[in-house]
Amino acid sequence: MIPAALIPPHGAPAARWQQLWRDAVRDPRELLGLLGLDEAVSGMSDAAAAQFPLRVPRGFVARMRAGDPHDPLLRQVLPLDEEMRPVPGFALDAVGDSLARAGQGVIRKYRGRALLVATGSCAVNCRYCFRRHFPYADETAAAAGWREAVALIAGDASIEEVILSGGDPWSLSTPKLAELTDALAGVPHLRRLRVHTRLPVVLPERVDDALLDWLRALPWPVTVVLHANHANEFDASVDAALARLRDAGAALLNQAVLLRGVNDSVGALVELSERGFRAGVLPYYLHQLDRVQGAAHFEVPDDRARALHRDLAVRLSGYLVPRLVREVAGDPGKRPL
Repeated sequence: MIPAALIPPHGAPAARWQQLWRDAVRDPRELLGLLGLDEAVSGMSDAAAAQFPLRVPRGFVARMRAGDPHDPLLRQVLPLDEEMRPVPGFALDAVGDSLARAGQGVIRKYRGRALLVATGSCAVNCRYCFRRHFPYADETAAAAGWREAVALIAGDASIEEVILSGGDPWSLSTPKLAELTDALAGVPHLRRLRVHTRLPVVLPERVDDALLDWLRALPWPVTVVLHANHANEFDASVDAALARLRDAGAALLNQAVLLRGVNDSVGALVELSERGFRAGVLPYYLHQLDRVQGAAHFEVPDDRARALHRDLAVRLSGYLVPRLVREVAGDPGKRPL
């Protein structure tokens, strides 16, 4: 692990999550220096960082192994030369978001559900992000006070579930989230709310009293779908944040992405499922990589993915085995592999 100097001293006043967000590491050289690594060893790329900036909270950096250029958490966030190599079949819009646009920041792919791209902001920029090229400046549902998004949902009685995505929806302030859910509360056909977020994992301080009060006041069952790819992403601070979410009534699921050099071994996948379950999270999906431009170096071949999943099913109880899927533009649901 990295030096304790990066972690606030015991007994120091806890910073607000917004301050921790602002203090995130944004310079790849600073990140490597904190870990005692030479930038040349890791193949760090200024060009990749210029195209898709580095951002990683210091608490997440604290879970990385010092001196290890192959650390699975570091690999997820460090801009590399490999991102700049064009690879056939890897596109700017890997999952057909633009084709499924239904309104300002609203995506309709699957029956009964509407996904809101709530914001383009994230506390961490994952190098394999399938929306790393998404036109957030033009396409966020929060624009104009959510009016277009809410009107679209209210006008379609087939929509029973709203999914908050992004970016990361919990990067928005809690009053901004309440602005949306207060408006949605008047839609009689809504039955469920789902939140896709990485913040409780990478910035667990986001799970504060205000967010929990907002969750408890919602009129629908809430499912929080987390995103962790490796067991090392969990620590005591994450466990505590997830316990608070469960106490507020949220159901917790995890979706991971199968990533070469991060979790492409049976041991890593077993540890991820077991560690998440100890924190009260059930495995949901194991995604094959979305083929977004800049992420080809993370891809695991389908045959290898299927073999890993078969071995995972042998090692674990059924409820700890996530479904191995791929998202294909135009399909009516995730495609099992």
